[in-house]
Amino acid sequence: MPDELKSIIEAMIFASPDPLTLKTLFRLLSNESREKVEAVLKTLQKEYQRDGGLQFIEVAGGYQIVTRPELNEWVSRLFRDRSVQRLSVQALETLAVIAYKQPVTAPEISEIRGVNTAGVLSTLITRRLIKIAGRKRVIGRPFLYATTRDFLIRFGLNDLSDLPKNEEMSEVLGLEVTEEVGRSEMVSTTSNEIQAGVSNKGDEIKTERVH
Repeated sequence: MPDELKSIIEAMIFASPDPLTLKTLFRLLSNESREKVEAVLKTLQKEYQRDGGLQFIEVAGGYQIVTRPELNEWVSRLFRDRSVQRLSVQALETLAVIAYKQPVTAPEISEIRGVNTAGVLSTLITRRLIKIAGRKRVIGRPFLYATTRDFLIRFGLNDLSDLPKNEEMSEVLGLEVTEEVGRSEMVSTTSNEIQAGVSNKGDEIKTERVH
């Protein structure tokens, strides 16, 4: 059964469109003890440290099996003909302000950036990169904005503590992130580049199978 359980968990993580959390695994494998499930996850993490085309990572509080970043150029050839939608540099700058200052209001974002951000905020909400997190208890009670779990997934972050330091953000903004590139390629690319302080090779954000 241990080998069968490992195969089941591996297949579930590979097939899941979103990072598969421990909570979900425990629910789906309710007949198995938590200790066994956690032991299998540790085994998989060790096995995927070997050479190969895939890696086992933790992202946004869950687990995914993704392509290795050094193979992204090859994998991207599968998707070059797909259409892309780009986030402007202004949108990426606004997203960075929200990521580091959240929860933050639109006037506070505009004060930092020096421009009106209403349209940009709408775009980021539509892309599910940010959300309304409440209202600030001041006159007018403006909305507070914060990043979403989709933000973590798309930038390959396990949590907000994985964000690069403030001084590194100049290297993060204005680069290129391809939308509609495969889920595995996107996560593996962003995870390694952000950890290196270099982010996502661009100003495009994919929107494919994230829900």
